[in-house]
Amino acid sequence: MVFVASPSAPVLEPGDVHHLLDVLRLRTGEPVITCDGVGTWVECRVARPGPARLADPATVLEVVSGPVVEPPPSTPITVAFAPAKGDRPEWVVQKLTEIGVDRIVPIMTVRSVVRWDQERAVRAGVRLERAVREAAAQSRRAWLPAVLPPSTLVGLPELAGGPVALAEPGSPGPYPGLTAVAVGPEGGWSDDELQRSWPRVGLGPTVLRSETAALVVATVLCATRDGIVGALA
Repeated sequence: MVFVASPSAPVLEPGDVHHLLDVLRLRTGEPVITCDGVGTWVECRVARPGPARLADPATVLEVVSGPVVEPPPSTPITVAFAPAKGDRPEWVVQKLTEIGVDRIVPIMTVRSVVRWDQERAVRAGVRLERAVREAAAQSRRAWLPAVLPPSTLVGLPELAGGPVALAEPGSPGPYPGLTAVAVGPEGGWSDDELQRSWPRVGLGPTVLRSETAALVVATVLCATRDGIVGALA
């Protein structure tokens, strides 16, 4: 799958041309799905094979059938997480995208190790958006999740569109109607953060790394919403 402005008249980005023709080495007639990231996708095929440097981005693909329109998720799922050092935020965002999360929010907490100023936040946002598109293309998601600007807990409910629960070891498990969870840093939530009148949810008997906790809660919420497992008791 590749993301384009108009799936029915696909004009590829140079990076996508390179990936399809030089990396995957697709040949004439091989199928490719084009998608606009907001529910519409079209079945296409390669009309002009590589190399990419000689290809016209507007004629690499030709439409076979479609368009197909998929409805948005019935209940948007939000996961907020405190970014760690290195490339771990991109990895977390990639996996949350594959699982089916709809809103992803980096949060700055009292014990966060990573602190993004405005310039670093912009650069990080570009990397996270790229991770989302690559993961969505791999997992065939017709709806791209939103990577929202870095937030604190104060602004999180507005971004999530409703109440947010804090992931905290030793707390009861996820409950019916839960759609938004915040996962703290490796050092955990501060006492002040835990004093908020927000619900808390536990994710099992062990203490999880922050990125693991984000994936566990995303899996539980998305699997419940999508009917893969039974409704939360």
